[in-house]
Amino acid sequence: MTPDATTADATTTAAGPRGRTAVVTGASSGIGAATARRLAADGFDVVLAARREDRIRALAEEVGGRAVVCDVTDDASVAALAREVGGCAVLVANAGGAVGMDAVVDADVEDWRWMYDVNVLGTLRVVKAFVPALVASGDGHVVVMSSTAGRIVYEGGGGYTAAKHGTTALAETLRLELLGQPVRVSEIAPGMVATEEFSTKRFHGDAEAAAKVYEGVAEPLVAEDVADCVSFVVTRPPHVDVDLLVVKPLAQAAQHRVHREG
Repeated sequence: MTPDATTADATTTAAGPRGRTAVVTGASSGIGAATARRLAADGFDVVLAARREDRIRALAEEVGGRAVVCDVTDDASVAALAREVGGCAVLVANAGGAVGMDAVVDADVEDWRWMYDVNVLGTLRVVKAFVPALVASGDGHVVVMSSTAGRIVYEGGGGYTAAKHGTTALAETLRLELLGQPVRVSEIAPGMVATEEFSTKRFHGDAEAAAKVYEGVAEPLVAEDVADCVSFVVTRPPHVDVDLLVVKPLAQAAQHRVHREG
């Protein structure tokens, strides 16, 4: 990043995304990868951050972006990411995930600890690291990737819903605390999204159990649908802040109300 990158981000606001830097965490797969592709197509200079170097380097080459290895559960790794990026206008705090479907009384404490660390503290780390650059850009934007699980609980989802409720609380509090600063805060809350890894990881690699989540659902959301939502909120005029965007497939009316064919 050149020394005047922050100035460049600030001075290109009126012209739209081109020349503005967008950082996407969790960019190695799923919603993060789709978001990186979409923002690059929109004209942003995209920085792809994730732990799996091979994946983000391949995707960065595809979209003309930059890959930076980063583990959002590690303070030093996040600080190094912020130093390497420098000026930044958009932060998409997307890294997250779920592990396990145990009842609360049977919960694995380490699973809960990991979910809290990546979903809540991981978001906190990247927000703290990038807010100074976002303010300096003159038109910054934080997009927090939450979930409908951040608003509604369900059996077997105690650890994930607790973590995503924390993510939602972080986003809403940040919006209050940045009032008067040139930084927008948006929360995207997707419902059922079929991606290649989310449910498989949740069921500890059991692909058959993961597939049953979407069984009979003709058209769950896909990662690109959520990337469209990110693109929409970050390309609104600077005075327009989409505080919360909830998106679900037509087949899902609520966490427990999903239309399944057959």
